Amino acid sequence: MMKSSLVVMKKLGLYIIVGWLIGLAACQPGKPEVDEQKDVTPSIYPDYTEVTIPVNIAPLNFGLSDEVEAAVAAFAGQEDSFRVEMKEKTFQIPASKWKKLLQQSAGSSFQVTVTVKKDGRWTGYKPFRMYVAPEAVDPYLAYRKIAPGYELWKTMGIYQRHIETFDESPVLENRQTQQNCMNCHSFCNRQADRFLFHMRQKLGGTYLVKDGKVEKLNTETPETISALVYPSWHPGGRFVAFSTNVTKQFFHPNNRNRIEVYDEKSDVVVYDTEKHELITAPALFSKQAFETFPTFSPDGKTLYFCTAEAKPMPDAYQEVKYSLCSIAFDPEKRTFGNQVDTLYAAEQQGKSVSFPRVSPDGRYLLYTLSGYGNFSIWHKDADLYWVDLKTGEHRCLEEVNSPDVESYHSWSGNSRWFVFSSRRDDGLYTRPYFAYVSAEGKVGKPFMLPQRTSDYYEDCMWSYNIPEFVSDKIDVSARAIMDEAGTSGVGIRFVK
Repeated sequence: MMKSSLVVMKKLGLYIIVGWLIGLAACQPGKPEVDEQKDVTPSIYPDYTEVTIPVNIAPLNFGLSDEVEAAVAAFAGQEDSFRVEMKEKTFQIPASKWKKLLQQSAGSSFQVTVTVKKDGRWTGYKPFRMYVAPEAVDPYLAYRKIAPGYELWKTMGIYQRHIETFDESPVLENRQTQQNCMNCHSFCNRQADRFLFHMRQKLGGTYLVKDGKVEKLNTETPETISALVYPSWHPGGRFVAFSTNVTKQFFHPNNRNRIEVYDEKSDVVVYDTEKHELITAPALFSKQAFETFPTFSPDGKTLYFCTAEAKPMPDAYQEVKYSLCSIAFDPEKRTFGNQVDTLYAAEQQGKSVSFPRVSPDGRYLLYTLSGYGNFSIWHKDADLYWVDLKTGEHRCLEEVNSPDVESYHSWSGNSRWFVFSSRRDDGLYTRPYFAYVSAEGKVGKPFMLPQRTSDYYEDCMWSYNIPEFVSDKIDVSARAIMDEAGTSGVGIRFVK
């Protein structure tokens, strides 16, 4: 009797396993019988065809540009393959299968084949590939989201996104700050526990966060023309380079560049976080020139900046063109060199440089180039360039540029990736794009930060500004920031 029961239980277990396998197979969309085969790849959004992606990116969910009755995408890697049925206009790729696919394809690629049903007939498209770089990207991205209008600026926030998933969380929203404007977040070596940002209006000041502690800085001094903006950390963590600017704006009544932002005056200074002092040099602080956008080299021995001949503003706004220069910096002595080197001469080349950023390995300096001025995020001709600091060669990055704006950008910690903001989708909203840089300096096709649904960006009414890679999740409470915001803050001194 006991033996018979055991046999029954074994059979029952077998039936359960078989049933589970059948059910699992049933969950997989079947391979459609193709009525027509096309020799072109499908039109998908976002465009993830032939892109190079990091091994630790969230699923690149996508949809089709055309309306169809049904669609199936087949993913074929080196070992495993699976199919995904389009639902609610999106191929939502299972996270576990995607992660396994990336790990198997690291240093290689996998194939994606899309088959669609329209008017009762199935059409197969030519497969496309996604290339998987073996180098990972920093796991977090920080950015400011803001409506692109001019009456809605009070709705904004600094957010962080886990690149390996779709998790987004606020660092600080201005509904928590009495509607104060916040901007210019910057991280020291992409560290989540050492960063700063600015607030304006009633709670104005620079907020420096270190190891969870918040310090409010009152950065205006009698010697400087305004509070500090456009920060860049020294790799040692003690210094931060800033510019100090008198900035104005106006609107074009009939111009594809809708808004014009310009400086009437600007200088560059370096802040000593230990002594609460500002230091500078004549080459960085003069009435004869507009100096702005400082950034340190990875070894901390060079300060790059942009400079233009001072002209009467706004009458000559189109004549102001910024060169890219550098000056030596000694962090031990807190001194600057006497010689200024010019990497891009605006007077000779005819265009204007903004937003210089050096790769952590010291090889490339990435910058934005436009026709004039320094606020290139509203200039449709703004493109990304870089200079190879080893050879001195400048190159237009045609692989990533578009007919619209490319602006804010930053490097990953391993120098294999950069992220930038682009208005290429609709000319209104800036979206974050990633691009791969090989060890040989080859740049891959850019791709959008992936989202859970393919129509996310079509419905999103926010611009992504200043995307910055971060090595870990930012953990600072809004309460701690606001407690410090209510204080008078720490004053700083200008040292001549």
